[in-house]
Amino acid sequence: MDVERGAQHVTVTIDGRVVAESTRPLLVHETGLPVRYYLPPEDVDLTLFEPTETHTVCPFKGEAAYWTYRGPAGEGTEPRPDVVWAYPQPIEKVSEIKDHLSFYDEVAKIDVAE
Repeated sequence: MDVERGAQHVTVTIDGRVVAESTRPLLVHETGLPVRYYLPPEDVDLTLFEPTETHTVCPFKGEAAYWTYRGPAGEGTEPRPDVVWAYPQPIEKVSEIKDHLSFYDEVAKIDVAE
């Protein structure tokens, strides 16, 4: 597994709404998986998300925490459970991903421009 600093312009939308936009992604390359873009928390509109009780463990990154997309308050948006995750305490080898957020591309649309 490798972590690389990128300068790509990454835009993440859910249900047509921009939820994150960054030119400071971290690209995480894992064997057998597509590249994942981890974005700084300042570049994600966290007001649209709610933390969940879900946690998973990756032997290469540590324990992940998850958030559910709720959308803007009062809009009655359909929740998208556990669509984004981060590693609050990653293992030493990938410490730079600490608190950066990544999105499941099955729910979120991730556009990357060079």
